[in-house]
Amino acid sequence: MRDFRFSCNVFAIRSQADFTAYCAAAEEAGYDVVFTTDHLGSPAPFPPLVAATAATRRLRVGTLVLNAGFWNPHLLAREVATVDLLTGGRLELGLGAGHMKWEFDAAGIPWPPLAERAGRVAATLDEMDRVFGSEGYPEGAPGREYFGLPVQAPVQRRGDGRPGPPLIIGGTGDRILALAAQRADTVSVGGALQVRGRPPGTFRLASAEETAERVRFIREQAGDRFDGLELNVLIQAVLVTDDRRAAAAGLAAERFTFFTPEQVLDTPFLLIGTLDEIAEQVRERRERYGFSFITVHEPFMRAFAPVIERVRAA
Repeated sequence: MRDFRFSCNVFAIRSQADFTAYCAAAEEAGYDVVFTTDHLGSPAPFPPLVAATAATRRLRVGTLVLNAGFWNPHLLAREVATVDLLTGGRLELGLGAGHMKWEFDAAGIPWPPLAERAGRVAATLDEMDRVFGSEGYPEGAPGREYFGLPVQAPVQRRGDGRPGPPLIIGGTGDRILALAAQRADTVSVGGALQVRGRPPGTFRLASAEETAERVRFIREQAGDRFDGLELNVLIQAVLVTDDRRAAAAGLAAERFTFFTPEQVLDTPFLLIGTLDEIAEQVRERRERYGFSFITVHEPFMRAFAPVIERVRAA
């Protein structure tokens, strides 16, 4: 059974001092990774990662996850190599297919079907592998030789030995999860499911049963790789309370109306209860699903922090 890792993400940067204090607090609380996202209206994904490692000692950093549709593979390879160098090899690269149609529309980027967006992730990985596995662009060789410049490349190697930081692929659909099972070091199991018959970007949380089916699918697709995979879960809310059943009833009535209170308590994408009860939920869901890498949203970083010590102490 894999050891736990814990991470939190970044929703906004209010100031340089506020951001570095957040990262330092996360490290002090026992978090292993700070992630940025890749959404319009949010901070750019890569610059904060360099700042985070400059403000901490051991904290790893990463993207959970980049929208592959936003990135040219060669320009992304340049970003990844540069950030891996500047963070001293603390980068983890997360990629996904993108799920917000309005962001594609706002950026003037075509919105292809999900199968094509997932194919874009695979093609991006193929091209980045080619770039990282080469001796640099041949056209740039004369300049490199004249000035004595190194080939820009990541300092890390992935679990399969290829150049590049550890690879995370996240999503919910068959094609993206099959790709993750076959190529990633970490599979991030998405908890947001598109509501059928509603406009793109209308989501609901996955139930416990739906999540178990997705994990079974990953296991089937991974084959012999499965035991070496790390499974990540992105927690949508952490609610510390002495009465978890009453809290679940309130959430089912007000926010998660597609769930019964029992389903609210059972979905792996919500953590509800006392600190000890939440710690037990984290341990139980590693047993049930294999989720050993837990990510919480920025607003819940401090609320969840005491759980980390309880889980590790056990």
